[in-house]
Amino acid sequence: MSFRAKIEQTSKNKKSNIVLALDFPFETPENRANLFSKAESVLEAVNPYICAVKFNHHLVLPLGTFDGVQRLVKRTHDLGLMAIMDCKVNDIGATNQVIAEYYYAASFDALIANPFIGWEEGLKPIFDVARKLHRGVILLVYMSHKGASEGYGQTIIDTEKSEKTLQYVSFAKKALKLEADGVVVGATYPEKIREVHEIIGEKIPIYSPGIGAQGGEIAAALKAGARYLIVGRSLAQAENPAESARKIRALAKLE
Repeated sequence: MSFRAKIEQTSKNKKSNIVLALDFPFETPENRANLFSKAESVLEAVNPYICAVKFNHHLVLPLGTFDGVQRLVKRTHDLGLMAIMDCKVNDIGATNQVIAEYYYAASFDALIANPFIGWEEGLKPIFDVARKLHRGVILLVYMSHKGASEGYGQTIIDTEKSEKTLQYVSFAKKALKLEADGVVVGATYPEKIREVHEIIGEKIPIYSPGIGAQGGEIAAALKAGARYLIVGRSLAQAENPAESARKIRALAKLE
């Protein structure tokens, strides 16, 4: 079964389209030992209300891919959830292949890659490894931060049609052509979600980060076409993660 089919089934089973992002602030060496316990505690608290967990450098750097993080990925799977690695792969093909092989070996179900690197000796090795292992590749189409327009929103020349287009529009079309397993478009830009959704339709699900702490609104993102909502600090750093997750899932109207 493909990653897309698995996460869709998990979403139905959990009655949730919420992806927990385990984002924690920097910890000094003397406090770093508690980071694993903190992440595990949040995961245990919110798991009834989510369908997947997104990991990134917040945990990989201090805990290690094949140490603390892999243990958390295993627990994620034990709880019936999917695990996504937000590594934003963005290097030459040979390096990308190794990156993908390591993260999939750590049992991640999918990883996020940056389309800026192109296909030949860029994205292709990632997709090759993913397809061989029946894992997913999610492409970064438009980020959620304020400076996203400087890269993803710039005007470029479509070399095939010799006409001007927007970078994120080009990326959305590329995701459709490559049959990516998902695209990331920030919830802070619902108009961009809408534009991308008009291009990819229901063929590729949209993952939208930026809910809560960055100002992204659940209703606006869903109305624009988002399928999965990525929520980080509003859950990971909440006083009561379980209650916060319950409220967010209720707002997403999948209960």
